[in-house]
Amino acid sequence: MRVGVFVPSLRGGGAERVMLDLAAGFAERGITTDLVLAQAVGPLLSEVDPRVPVTDLGARRVLAALPALAAYLRRQRPDALLVTLTHASLVALWARRLAGTGTRIVVREANTLSQVTRGAGRDRRRLIPWLVRRYFPGADAIVAVSQGVADDLGTLTGLPPSRIRVLPNPVVTPDLARRAAEPLDHPWFQPGEPPVVLGVGRLSRQKDFPTLLRAFTRVRADRPTRLMILGEGPERGDLLALARTLGVGNDVSLPGFVTNPFPYFSRAGVFVLSSAWEGMPGALIQALACGAPVVSTDCESGPREVLKDGRYGRLVPVGKPEALATAIVETLREPRPAADPAAVASFTRSAAVDLYLDLLRGAAGG
Repeated sequence: MRVGVFVPSLRGGGAERVMLDLAAGFAERGITTDLVLAQAVGPLLSEVDPRVPVTDLGARRVLAALPALAAYLRRQRPDALLVTLTHASLVALWARRLAGTGTRIVVREANTLSQVTRGAGRDRRRLIPWLVRRYFPGADAIVAVSQGVADDLGTLTGLPPSRIRVLPNPVVTPDLARRAAEPLDHPWFQPGEPPVVLGVGRLSRQKDFPTLLRAFTRVRADRPTRLMILGEGPERGDLLALARTLGVGNDVSLPGFVTNPFPYFSRAGVFVLSSAWEGMPGALIQALACGAPVVSTDCESGPREVLKDGRYGRLVPVGKPEALATAIVETLREPRPAADPAAVASFTRSAAVDLYLDLLRGAAGG
């Protein structure tokens, strides 16, 4: 069996990490696996498993990769192509039609599309619901990363629930504990320093880091603390400006994308997910696996599922700095019980790879 794994690039998002882990898991099982990139760029290139060859389609935009992706399908004849991110999924479906091959397409939806497209106005995002309704039914299998994403996708497309499979993200990798124990040479994490409130994610509207900054300002008024947000994105300048306006610029750090965030998770005073919406928050799951105390917004979708209705971490309303600050202070004083290993067991790479391979083998006719 040959499987292609199609991703726009490896610039560092959660979806890209998941696809890298799935590709490595497939290769471990003896499956011939190609990592197909619209453009082979990004810091995660160094994380590609050596058993997984990279096919660079050389396109600056995903849509521009359409002819090259069709050529790959004709040339390599993979039995199945696994693809994530909505625009890439649409291009994969069009490429199969252009290639005229029998490749089975398995699309993976990682986000709540109704939230992504809300307020699109004249933005191109306004076309996404129509395109998804028109073309996703042509996929051989459709994967959602949480029940919330599945319900939202079903409402958007009109597809029956039986057409959408909910499969976990393989975010708890076999080397997570080893990587979390690696040294962390940063002065904020040395003994005797104030606790660090940690956020991780793309600096974008979805993650709502302005609310985290405003909450942190309240926490800092209660006790000495620092805030670090790992990630890169279009809101970097606005976030730094807001930190200065709030008077906390000296206690806020945005170091950018970090290849190994796990030592930060394991040493954080509290990990905070401040998102306005999610699909299934991999960083939250990894924070639990690293033993970090956690606080999360009760956004659609995933945090309530992961935290077992608040058992493993406090849940607060979306966009409420006061409530978020209160939960952070309470967690620093009295963390919730550490998550049982069983709470993250379904998110291990081994468990996820088994389920994805069952689906891909079925989609590929065995």
